[in-house]
Amino acid sequence: MEWTDEGIVLGVRRHGESSAIVELLTRAHGRHLGLVRGGAGKRMRPLLQPGNSVTTVWRARLDEHLGYYAIEGTRLRAATLLASAHATYGVTHLASLVRLLPERDPHEDIYEMLDRTLDDFDDAGGAAAHLIRFELAMLAELGFGLDLENCAATGETADLIYVSPKSGGAVSRRAGEPYRDRLLRLPAFLREGEGGANGWSDQDLQDGFRLTGLFLLRHVLEPRGQGHSDARDGFINAVTRNRARISSAG
Repeated sequence: MEWTDEGIVLGVRRHGESSAIVELLTRAHGRHLGLVRGGAGKRMRPLLQPGNSVTTVWRARLDEHLGYYAIEGTRLRAATLLASAHATYGVTHLASLVRLLPERDPHEDIYEMLDRTLDDFDDAGGAAAHLIRFELAMLAELGFGLDLENCAATGETADLIYVSPKSGGAVSRRAGEPYRDRLLRLPAFLREGEGGANGWSDQDLQDGFRLTGLFLLRHVLEPRGQGHSDARDGFINAVTRNRARISSAG
């Protein structure tokens, strides 16, 4: 068995004296493990860092075997990502989200979204908005997508500013006003046609993480006996500190 694919490094663990088992999210073959000979050595270590994009050839005698990877780097982002706290936590959290997908099951849209997200991590606020969107996409990919296009109560498509914590459906201002204390807030940058490149406030980001966090916990994590990763909390705290520092400096 042999195939060639693009991949993004999710994690690495040492195997034996010099080899490493590498976990990739590949474009066409999904989340996939493989053994890299010499992967624990100094030459390969910079390449096999989470967040890096690679091309790989996977070989095994049988499809169900672990197999071997021959890996070459294409976009080595890790050094840049590891230079900031929010990006370090963010990469770890993104990898934990991708591990919710079944192994060896292709999810090309998630692959492309992860690739774009990792390419745009410089600005902490922008990275947070991307990560919230990624969490929404993961909910949809796992079968628990939120309906944010129409009001769950009236069918309206305009002025959607709330989300029902029960149904996951958007709620318009008019329909939701009497129940606003019991509804989640829908940030502008998640509403169709609103929120440009910098169309988010600190409150928007907090509301976005509260929204995705509730449904991830209820529908995906708790049924598996899991909670949110420590890296998620670390990312949110790092973004908050970064934006507060920039605000005070301005």
